[in-house]
Amino acid sequence: MAKKYEENRFFLKDTIRRRIDFSQTAQSRGQNAPRLQKTCPPNIARINLPDGAKALAALAKMPLCEAVARRESLRQYRNTPLNLEDLSALLWATQGVRETVSPDTALRTVPSAGSRHSFETYLAVNRVEGLSAGLYRYLPFDHQLAQLRPDPQIGRKAALACFGQAFIAAAAVTFFWSTIPARMEWRYDLAAHKVIAIDAGHVCQNLYLACEAIGAGCCAIAAYDQAACDDLLDIDGDDEFTIYLAPVGKK
Repeated sequence: MAKKYEENRFFLKDTIRRRIDFSQTAQSRGQNAPRLQKTCPPNIARINLPDGAKALAALAKMPLCEAVARRESLRQYRNTPLNLEDLSALLWATQGVRETVSPDTALRTVPSAGSRHSFETYLAVNRVEGLSAGLYRYLPFDHQLAQLRPDPQIGRKAALACFGQAFIAAAAVTFFWSTIPARMEWRYDLAAHKVIAIDAGHVCQNLYLACEAIGAGCCAIAAYDQAACDDLLDIDGDDEFTIYLAPVGKK
């Protein structure tokens, strides 16, 4: 094995768990769990979304087996905008809250280690009926969008933050997922970081399948400028940072 790969390969193995005293995690020491949804400043406008589960059921006429077979990365999109039902269905499929079990545990439409769900969903909205172009954040426990700022150039800026991948600018909306590692570290300490990466795959695969089912497409992107994306989302890059993204548009 090439020496340069050893450290990163080690990260993929389940070896760190044996070096953790789980009796000393923040959870075991009785510390309060980090909130599973960032607070929203009172001066931020909120947009109510259609029921996500109902929207997905109404829109998704494709059997699951067909969606799995047809799933592919799409980099060319029609100019047709998404509507709020489309967007609500995709948000529900990727981070929808099915049930709140306790203040620190929620069951969602995607699996997450210990139900810790470390992600926040930001949307660079380019063409969605009823929404101005700009940056939004999904509030899964309220099933609302927080309108962070209007920006008619948000698609272009998203593309530039991903090393100029021009097709991102043509998407109707780009999903950005940030992670707040403390949510997972509270329970799993140093073992948190591997499962955060695993959880990101769960979320994006659901987006792929839901897109197929409603006649849209997406493309997962892991090649991005970390600092530029964090700046675009106005997050600190330390306690919260971009981990994955995917532009979405109609086929």
